Amino acid sequence: MRFGQITLEREQSARLLGWGIRLFLAAALTASQTPGQYAPFALGCVAAAGPGMDGAAALAGTLVGALLFMRFADALPFLAAGVLILTAATAFQGSRVLSGRRGMSLTAALLSLAVSGIYVAQSLSPLEHFTSCLAAVSLTGASAWFFQPLLQPQEDRPDVNSVLFLSAALLLALQDLEILGLSVGRILLCVLLAYTAYERGAVTGAAAGLGLGLTADLCAGTGSGIFTAGFGLAGLLTGSRMGQRRSSAALAFLAASLAALLPARDPLAQPLLLESVVGAGLFLLLPGRLFGGKRVRRPESGEGVSAMPNRLKEQLTRAAGALREVYECMGRNNAPSSDENPAIVFDRAAEKICRSCALCDLCWQREYTGTFNALNDATPMLLERGRAMAKDFPGYFSDRCIHLPDFITAINGELSAFLLRRQYRRQLEETRRSARGQYAQLSELLTATAAGLGEAVAVSGQAAFACRVGAALRPKEGESVCGDTVVSFQTENGLWCLLLADGMGSGDAARKKSALTCRLLRQFLEAGIEAEAALKTLNAAMALRGAETGSFTTIDLCTCNAATGETAFYKFGAAPSYLKKGGTVRRVTGGSLPAGLRGAPATPDVTRVSLDPGGFAVMISDGVADSGRDEWLLDLLAGWEGEDPQTLAGLILAESIRREHLQDDCGIQVLYRAAEKGESV
Repeated sequence: MRFGQITLEREQSARLLGWGIRLFLAAALTASQTPGQYAPFALGCVAAAGPGMDGAAALAGTLVGALLFMRFADALPFLAAGVLILTAATAFQGSRVLSGRRGMSLTAALLSLAVSGIYVAQSLSPLEHFTSCLAAVSLTGASAWFFQPLLQPQEDRPDVNSVLFLSAALLLALQDLEILGLSVGRILLCVLLAYTAYERGAVTGAAAGLGLGLTADLCAGTGSGIFTAGFGLAGLLTGSRMGQRRSSAALAFLAASLAALLPARDPLAQPLLLESVVGAGLFLLLPGRLFGGKRVRRPESGEGVSAMPNRLKEQLTRAAGALREVYECMGRNNAPSSDENPAIVFDRAAEKICRSCALCDLCWQREYTGTFNALNDATPMLLERGRAMAKDFPGYFSDRCIHLPDFITAINGELSAFLLRRQYRRQLEETRRSARGQYAQLSELLTATAAGLGEAVAVSGQAAFACRVGAALRPKEGESVCGDTVVSFQTENGLWCLLLADGMGSGDAARKKSALTCRLLRQFLEAGIEAEAALKTLNAAMALRGAETGSFTTIDLCTCNAATGETAFYKFGAAPSYLKKGGTVRRVTGGSLPAGLRGAPATPDVTRVSLDPGGFAVMISDGVADSGRDEWLLDLLAGWEGEDPQTLAGLILAESIRREHLQDDCGIQVLYRAAEKGESV
């Protein structure tokens, strides 16, 4: 017996917020216009928003922007193109051709060309206007391409290139806003380019500079390519200073601007040069938090600094990065849970009392509206007092109900449970926020500590020991993606680490969970954190992250010091592992629950052994062999006489498929310790 919602659900609020964002973006992007009064970025926003109300909100934004920033004659073809784009997206909704990123971008460009081309063809000088029309059409398609990952997100994190393009498009809307003869929009573009190049290196900086410059040239209508040359060279030189002091990056930006703009004869060269100077100064004033506290000067050759502080500094920085990743992943896809609808109290009470009542049909069918209004009116007092009373219900309801005392008793029982659940959820959310804050604070503390250790020189790497690793993955029958993840690497201390994680379920959702687990654990281990401490921290974080979904991941970690043979197996709910030397095989098991099912102080099962030269360590997921029926695997390992771990992994997978028929995802990792040191694979 469900009846309507009493309060507005948070999903509706989020949907309204999304529509508002699309409307605002489309309206703001209408101000970014190219010669000929085209607004390609706004049309790209309509295309990227997709069909339905999302696209309608973006189209409404273009209407607002057209009223604010365009003449009537220019607004007509612009709005016509927007209507056609939304119509095409709605008409072909679900079609593989147009629902994809490439198809919608091409469609937006073609529809924009169809509308604009008619006006160009009817103009007095169509050839003169054709170039600006073609430029606007190209920007419309590019905008739809870059905006779609932001307006129709499929990943946990926004696409960096899309964010950069959107930021540039919004800043271009401010290029006509001038202070003391300098364009505010172009100054902020310089800041954006300097930050991007300094953060991501020379290659990305050059690409971003060329892209921003070309877009600015198209919007400004210059035929000289002054923005492309200036921004491209500035991005390249600024990115080459990645890892150096920020002041050196600002000087590189200014030097590139001087080299590109001083010889130019374009009227925009002089103001753009001054704007570059102001932009470089603003870049130096950006808060250090934007750079993650990780910028340190690279040591010059001959500096007499010991390797130990540098090593410690690098480890602290990596540990801070790992904790920051844990902090971010705990908030990713974990929006605060909405309060349970109080209607559940009446639903459950009615199931107990009203179902067997003689007046059930009267109250819940013929007089449903009156019953609903009576319960709805009683809800505020019921929640405020914490218990229901007969006076809370209107007379027409209480006089008709022949089981009112029993109904009120049932309501009070369900209300107590409802309030306890609400209190539990709020306490859980508070605990999650507190834990996330602690991870963030610890990350900032380690970052600050690392920054205070001073300059250092690089540490020479240790020689690789004679270990080889083989791995094999196969998805469950009927799935295209394996939910297991295998990772192997060697730390700076020469310790080999093999990770095998099995996410709950199968397919892409399980793969994302297992891949995230392996990535976080690898960051901890590469930062120098002890394996057991890293696993405890990761388990606590996963328990908080999956508190409401109940998701979990099995973790199997094997560490091996190839020089001494000291090997350890760490297991959180993982399948057995196996040690092989010659014809002798040993099974390594654990009894702990998977990570995420128990919070602190849950610890992994740890088994420490010695891996002799010529020995193998074999790790499998539970889809390869059942822990109670693995005799075939023991026999296979005992009888195998080869030395190639990859061949052994493939052999195990093939035999598992024959026996288990891929009833679950399969993941295998094999570590082989050679008798002598050699080249690692």
